[in-house]
Amino acid sequence: MRLNGKVAIISGAASGMGAATARMFAREGAKVVIADLLEHEGRQVAASIGDAARFERLDVTNEENWEAVVAATTRHFGKLDILVNNAGVSGSAEQDLYSTEAWHRIMGINATGVFLGIKYAIPAMKAAGGGSIVNLSSIAGIIGSVGIHMAYNASKAAVRLMTKTVAVQHAEDGIRANSVHPGIMPAMRTSGRTAEPAVRAQRMNVIPMRRPGEVDEVAYAILFLASDESSYITGSEIHVDGGAIAI
Repeated sequence: MRLNGKVAIISGAASGMGAATARMFAREGAKVVIADLLEHEGRQVAASIGDAARFERLDVTNEENWEAVVAATTRHFGKLDILVNNAGVSGSAEQDLYSTEAWHRIMGINATGVFLGIKYAIPAMKAAGGGSIVNLSSIAGIIGSVGIHMAYNASKAAVRLMTKTVAVQHAEDGIRANSVHPGIMPAMRTSGRTAEPAVRAQRMNVIPMRRPGEVDEVAYAILFLASDESSYITGSEIHVDGGAIAI
């Protein structure tokens, strides 16, 4: 199995890509912490996996929550090898694309949440002798978007560059960091106008493969970067976007 003996924390794992990744990691031999604000859904995901998973409540913007989740992980499973910073919100539900409140909220979840996860995972990974950090960015962290609050693009660009900085600063610690950049995927809980059928159909025109991605297609990219198969890959990014930014 590709993650046999590994221990992972996955934020935002109560649904969508996070849940798909958690299930895939467990099938590949990992112990998985489902970390999310959605307690009922998160516990359901953990229960569906079994003894290889446990739920921990996590508000990614709360520093004490992150400290507690990492501590609970190392206490229960003995170490931390993998962090998947998956939790995030869309910027397409905002009516006011220049809302300052929305800027702070989106940046807090999508960027500060990733920073805090990294901050508390690094010491635990050093203690374990190394590890792999996989940060979920987006193609919106590389190119501009129409009809979305710019905080979404800014936050995902921040994730991309934070990833490269961690890779450079912690390579000698045996810690790798890479980012995954999904394109158009199934609508998120927080999606707004980009979930509308007409808007999604229009967006298909800029995707060479002419279809949206599936959550498992993203999860497989995360699995590769989390595993030792990518042992000489750090500071890199994988675009899971059907060729959208290749045009």
